[in-house]
Amino acid sequence: MSVTREEVKHIALLSRLELTEEEMDRYAEQLSAILDYAAKLNELDTAGVEPLFHAVPVENVFRPDVPGKPIPLESALQNSARTKDAFFEVPKVADGS
Repeated sequence: MSVTREEVKHIALLSRLELTEEEMDRYAEQLSAILDYAAKLNELDTAGVEPLFHAVPVENVFRPDVPGKPIPLESALQNSARTKDAFFEVPKVADGS
């Protein structure tokens, strides 16, 4: 797949980059080479490959989610800058309208 200078210019505009004429030519060539290489991967026969296949076994290392004793309310609120009743009090960020 060939990337044109105009496409590079458009990408640079979207990215807010100023590129010289020389850089646009170089990036067009480099991006074309990258896309050509990626297109070669579509030629591979992946019919027998399972999705998310890994070369080594992968297993979940998280502990089981077991309910425990809740934190006392006073402990949960003790480091808060402001509280109101049994809640954290935070600055208003929206007017709700």
